[in-house]
Amino acid sequence: MIMNKLSKIFITRPLPMSVMDEAKTLGSLTARNLTSPLSEKEMILALKDYDIVLPTLGDSFSANVFNQVENPRCKLLANFGVGYNHIDINAAKAKGISITNTPGAVTQATADIAMTLMLMSARRAGEGERLVRAGKWKGWHPTQMLGLHVSGKTAAIIGMGRIGEAIARRCHFGFGMQIVYLNRSEKTVAFPARQIASIDETVKHADVVFVAVPGGLQTNHLIDEKVFQMMQRHAIFVNISRGDVVAETALISALETGQIGGAGLDVYEFEPEVPKAFLNMENVTLFPHLGTASMEVRTEMGKMALNNIREFIAGNSPPNLL
Repeated sequence: MIMNKLSKIFITRPLPMSVMDEAKTLGSLTARNLTSPLSEKEMILALKDYDIVLPTLGDSFSANVFNQVENPRCKLLANFGVGYNHIDINAAKAKGISITNTPGAVTQATADIAMTLMLMSARRAGEGERLVRAGKWKGWHPTQMLGLHVSGKTAAIIGMGRIGEAIARRCHFGFGMQIVYLNRSEKTVAFPARQIASIDETVKHADVVFVAVPGGLQTNHLIDEKVFQMMQRHAIFVNISRGDVVAETALISALETGQIGGAGLDVYEFEPEVPKAFLNMENVTLFPHLGTASMEVRTEMGKMALNNIREFIAGNSPPNLL
């Protein structure tokens, strides 16, 4: 679809200034100043009033939202982020709306956060920091806060896509870890890694389990009670994918009963709600969805979203069309 320079564009959350400045050159821009997700009413109006909407995580464009707009003016949802399980893709396409995302830009930063969660959880860094801040540290001694030494251990990667591979690379080259992984297809990587056919066998002998699969119906509660029961009692579980990939009640039970050693979480099933049980545990590291939280990465994501918009306006197929 070829649109004129005055295409109406709506950005749902504040983005880095350089991204906003560039967005102004693409058409008639409206930028929402609130950091909270769009309400259902706002989403319906956005579909009615704008040619292009740049949404992000939390802007839940469900089938119900699309069904309330008979003939949407909007022709493109240029999602800011690689994950798009907050958008009902089939319902959007049925209304003639294209969807794009921003893969690649998020890979390295998200893998870095996975490493941070692994180390903080395995070495009890969050617990130790809280101890010092509370003024309760009585000094060093030989058996103080003994955690899991990750070097040379086994890491299981559930989902060997871009992010999963970046995590595995860091584990292998940074910590000398053995890599096993579960993936829908075979993967050629530049380091030793063994593919295993079932999730149970993949996690069974791992010391650290990373989840790096896309969100959505196909992966909803992929990690459930059975998976946690297969993990070793000292194992650390790390989730940087989507919160609904994990059955949160099963994870809480596994942590409370000592079925697994600990967890590092950047995402939650009902985000931004975090279960009180997690808040009361010392063996879980909790991040507020920091996966891509650096100025460089968020700027790159924004510019990738704008490039998708630019190509769409020009009548070309956007490079990240879903």
